[in-house]
Amino acid sequence: FGGHDWRTTTPAMRKMLEDTGLFEVRVTEEFRGGGPETLAPYDVVIVNYSDNRKPELRWGDRADNALLNFARGGKGVVLYHFGLAAFDGWTEFEKMSGGNWRNNNGHHSARHDYTVDIKDTEHPITRGMKASFPQANDELYANLKWQPEGSFHVLATAFDDHSRYTPNQRQPGTGPGLNQHMLWTVNYGSGRVFVTALGHDAETMKSAGFVATFTRGTEWAATGNVTIPLPAELKK
Repeated sequence: FGGHDWRTTTPAMRKMLEDTGLFEVRVTEEFRGGGPETLAPYDVVIVNYSDNRKPELRWGDRADNALLNFARGGKGVVLYHFGLAAFDGWTEFEKMSGGNWRNNNGHHSARHDYTVDIKDTEHPITRGMKASFPQANDELYANLKWQPEGSFHVLATAFDDHSRYTPNQRQPGTGPGLNQHMLWTVNYGSGRVFVTALGHDAETMKSAGFVATFTRGTEWAATGNVTIPLPAELKK
C-alpha cells in the first residue's frame, strides 16, 4: 500500500467517527465486485485505498460506477491522504479528487512539523477555527496534479519549505517554497467530496487539527452540515 499502513489508520478513523456519536461505521476491505447495492445503505464513503498501479487491484467498471453514482446522486465521499495516488488514469476519479498524486506530480520532503493555515473561515468544516493549527511530524504533499481552478475549493494550505528537500529527493522547483493545498472540497454531481492530504499514519492522525477537520469534513460530506463542536484549542 505504498508505505501506508491502512491496518492502523482505518481503525483510527473509525474510532474518531464513532466517538462523535453521529456515525455508524462499516469497513469494507474488498470493494472489487462491489456495486450500487453495496453502497446503498450509507451516507458517506471514505476512501483509504491505493491500487499501487497494479491492474489486478483496480476495482472494475461496476464498482467504479457505483462510487461515482453514489456521489453524483447526492451522497458524500471523503478522500484521505494516499488515496489521492489511487487509480491513475481514471479521469472521473481525478475530477472527484480535485488533486492527485501522479507520475511527475506529487512529492514531499522528509516528515516534519508544520503549520496548517485556514483559508476559508466561513465553510461549515472550518467555521469558527483559529487561523492555523500545528501538524506534527507529518508528510506535506506538494505539486499534486490539479484539476482546473474553480473545480475544487481550498479550505487550508501549508507552506512547503524547499530548503527541506535533500538532493536525492524530487526537487520542488525554484524559490524558497510554496503554499500547498492540504484540505479542500469538490462538488461532484449533487454530492459532496471532502479531501485531506494530512495524516500519514495513526500517530499524525491524533492531532487536534486532524481529528476536527476529518470528523467535521466527514459529517459535511454526509449531510451538508456540521454539528460536531471544535475543541477549545482550535476555537478562535
